[in-house]
Formats: sequence, C-alpha cells, structure tokens
Amino acid sequence: MPSTREATLAALHARLLALPATALRGEVLPERVPAEGLLILRDGEPGEPEVTLSPLRYHYQHRAEIEAVVQGASRDTAFDTLCASIGAALAADRTLGGLCDWVEAEAPQPVDLPVDGAASLKAAVIPVVLHYSTADQLA
Repeated sequence: MPSTREATLAALHARLLALPATALRGEVLPERVPAEGLLILRDGEPGEPEVTLSPLRYHYQHRAEIEAVVQGASRDTAFDTLCASIGAALAADRTLGGLCDWVEAEAPQPVDLPVDGAASLKAAVIPVVLHYSTADQLA
C-alpha cells in the first residue's frame, strides 16, 4: 500500500495525464517537445510538518512542482492554454479524490529559452502545494 505522500503525488500525476499535453513524472526533459506541450511533475519537498497530538497527526504542506514546456510559433497562446488546463484540472477536485485536504497551484513565472536551429521554448515551473495529513511520517 503506497504512503499518503506517494498516493497524493500519483493522484496529481493522474490529473495531469488527463490533459492533452504529455505528462511525465520525474523524467528528464526529452529532446523533442510534443506539439500539445509537455508537463513534468517533480515530487518536490514535503517540508517540516505541523504535529498534533491525541491522535498523533503530521500535517504537511508538500510543495511539488510541475515543469510546463511548449514550443512553436504560437507558444505564448499554447503556454497560456496549458496553464489554464492545469488550473481547471486542479479546481475540478481540490482533494484529489479525498487523498489530501487541499491542492492549489501558484502562479508560474515563464521564461523563453532559445534553442539552436529550432523555435524557442516557453517554460515555467508551477509550484503546487498539497495539504495532507498522515499518522506516520513514513506512511
């Protein structure tokens, strides 16, 4: 049985897989960016939990990251559409099927990355905060 952390990250990845863009988890940036865009989920850091006693619970604000990348002539529009689709996917179920208390993305800070001999990339890291609780720090 997966830990709460892993189950929550897997549910977030499943949400991203439902989008038209290619969604990977923990992979390196491939040589080619698909026309519909690319998302790479990074597990991030759970941080220090707040602890409550009786019953013992660890409350995390886990910061995962989604790397969003688009390429092509209309990359500004494609990037905006991709970010909006991520927001809509998260807003559709803020608890990821009851696995966490709340999930919310923060605003991206996009950058243009030049590529020799090809259209430049537009990319950003989108921080996603997952609020969840567990009875054991390793479970």
